[in-house]
Amino acid sequence: MNEFLDQCRNAIGTAHVLTEAADTAGYLTDWRRRFTGRALAVVKPASTEEVAAIVRLCNQFRVPIVPQGGNTGLVLGSVPDTSGNAIVLSLNRLNRVRAVDTINNTMTVESGCILEQIQNVASEAGRLFPLSLAAEGSCTIGGNLATNAGGTAVLRYGNMRELCLGLEVVTAQGEVWSGLRGLRKDNTGYDLRDLFIGAEGTLGIITAAVLKLFPQPKAQLTALAAMRTPDDALKLLNLAQARCGATLTAFELMSDFCLQLVAKHFPQMRLPFAEPHAQYALLELSDNESEDHANQALEAVIADALEGDVIQDAVVASSIAQSKALWNLREHIPLAQAEEGKNIKHDISVPISRIGDFIRKTDVALQQAFPGCRLVTFGHLGDGNLHYNVSPPENGSDDEFIARQDAINLVVHDSVDSFGGSISAEHGLGALKREEVRRYKSDVEMALMQSVKNALDPLGIMNPGKVV
Repeated sequence: MNEFLDQCRNAIGTAHVLTEAADTAGYLTDWRRRFTGRALAVVKPASTEEVAAIVRLCNQFRVPIVPQGGNTGLVLGSVPDTSGNAIVLSLNRLNRVRAVDTINNTMTVESGCILEQIQNVASEAGRLFPLSLAAEGSCTIGGNLATNAGGTAVLRYGNMRELCLGLEVVTAQGEVWSGLRGLRKDNTGYDLRDLFIGAEGTLGIITAAVLKLFPQPKAQLTALAAMRTPDDALKLLNLAQARCGATLTAFELMSDFCLQLVAKHFPQMRLPFAEPHAQYALLELSDNESEDHANQALEAVIADALEGDVIQDAVVASSIAQSKALWNLREHIPLAQAEEGKNIKHDISVPISRIGDFIRKTDVALQQAFPGCRLVTFGHLGDGNLHYNVSPPENGSDDEFIARQDAINLVVHDSVDSFGGSISAEHGLGALKREEVRRYKSDVEMALMQSVKNALDPLGIMNPGKVV
């Protein structure tokens, strides 16, 4: 492979082809630090043309490619296997904002741009890019597109698929497809954009995208409501949607155990209620009229919910600082889980109307099969996506519990399937769920996916071992 590496160096510069262990280490371990692969090299092109040149070399020498953005994924989709045959193709040098069009409400960005950078550029232009998730300070828009990321505002704005109008892609053959058209309507054949969004780098490499922008809201209000059951949270969601319509931009569910973990490991974060409650819902309204208008709508929702015994208590943030404090409770749940010890994560979705039944049934099934396990249930109730995570019994062995992961996954995923849900809502399949998904997809569906893969990547060099 010396000739291959030499040609890579000629194509993009010696400094950007990393082969020393000290230089490549950070690219080979997944975000949760549970798996470390090996790579022939880490290659860091700085332009679409350089990406295409590297892909053509990989075709010539039959070298597998693992595209990587911020490496914040949770399903081993952006790290290589242990063979050492592949290159990691890091896109973090493709980090330019190419254009902002405030009339068309679009922004054209390269795939290595950090999500937070895009949010800030949009804000400076008086616009909103609404994708928001915990890793926004380090994840890249290319990775967000490759996994069809969701986040907290899907209820109002949709997943990345809905937030993207066009793509630039380097194909598996090293050709460049330029589809950077900022059009809301383009009915001229197959939608190639949607093939690459959510494909996790298995069909081609996204190098740039045209993103949708939105007007900045004049007011954002946040409230935290306490209730008895997830079914009550669904009633509150229905009430809030009826009252507020599209101004309801986020609706998050959190169990009491989630917030108790946050209070335990981050004692500086104060819980806003004197007494604990079984469930909590975090609501956010984004109003384009005025703060008074938003406040009236939110107060009406809370008043109706209290009067109807849907909720037991509620607190409405009266300042930006208070709103951030409420969101911090939600965003620190994964961090508190990590502090508590190892856990088994499930990123699942079920029809919104069936979430209460799913939680009840699956909680019982897990407690019967794994007595004492602790359930960390939280997520985006407004779009049916739960992070239904399972922690070991208190004072139990983390390693012994993790050794039973396959059995626990089976209980959870079988339950998800029985409710007509998906075993991956926003994290993707990667290598972690590649085999398991076959249990739940039909032979026809798997064959169609494999046909697309074979047609676009006949050599099988694009992120092999992931998705299909």
